[in-house]
Amino acid sequence: MLIEVGVALVVALGAFWSFSGEQEVCNEKWINFNKYRLKYDFETKLYGQHVAAQVILKAVTGFMESENPKKALVLSLHGWTGTGKNFASQLIAENIYKKKMRSRFVHLFSATAHFPHKANIDTYKTWLQEWIRSNVAICPHSMFIFDEMDKMPPGLIDSIKPYLDFSDYLDGVSYRQAIFIFLSNAGGKMINELTMKFWRDGREREEIQLKDLETELSQSVFNNEDSGFWHTSLIDNKLVDFFVPFLPLEYKHVIQCGLAEMARMGHTPDNNVVKRMADDLIFFPKGERVFSDQGCKLIANKLHFYI
Repeated sequence: MLIEVGVALVVALGAFWSFSGEQEVCNEKWINFNKYRLKYDFETKLYGQHVAAQVILKAVTGFMESENPKKALVLSLHGWTGTGKNFASQLIAENIYKKKMRSRFVHLFSATAHFPHKANIDTYKTWLQEWIRSNVAICPHSMFIFDEMDKMPPGLIDSIKPYLDFSDYLDGVSYRQAIFIFLSNAGGKMINELTMKFWRDGREREEIQLKDLETELSQSVFNNEDSGFWHTSLIDNKLVDFFVPFLPLEYKHVIQCGLAEMARMGHTPDNNVVKRMADDLIFFPKGERVFSDQGCKLIANKLHFYI
């Protein structure tokens, strides 16, 4: 039943777009990667994430510029809430698809919204496989974003392993040009501890490199029973190209987020207003107030109270 609904929805969406202005088509007019703008966006909008920005930019650029990639691009973004994982995936989409996150070729899944019941895992597997297959058949350059991987039923994500593997064609469909992005809070504690160790040792956070985190991060996620990646074949078979750490944000990054949000709201950025808001937020370690407990997640709503 879910498969039929999924296929019907794909067909219905195609009909909707054809009658609501110019139809979005899977070609260079609608899909055109801009690496320079992505680099600029990371440098000016993604605060405090030098490791993630560097890794994602190189990975996406290399993949998009390859005429014949060997497999789909698979990125797994990890870190504490509010550190920019969702925002980074949004920036990637904005610099590939003309319609950005509204593109019919960008598919966002939320574990709690789309896969809430563990008892239905077999149904979810069938539906997810068919949704990916039918959409990649329509556009090989499709992007699939899986949010809340730490809340996804273990075993579900293994159902899409064939689409991420080194296969040329699978039942007449090639998945080599698709992009899969996983977002998760899993591993956040380990990332925070290493970042804090650098701070306690008097070292700059900019000294942290991917090699300091990636191996331990992948093992941490793989062995986390509460993670959708628990003992997954995706990690076992090394199908995730990069495990990307998002570091906890410091006070100065929260200030940057606040000023940017004020500008987005149409206000003149005011340092005093943002500082008053930041001073009321929770930071850790207690007594030292170095890292934001919620990152930049709550800033958009909280600012209204201080303006």
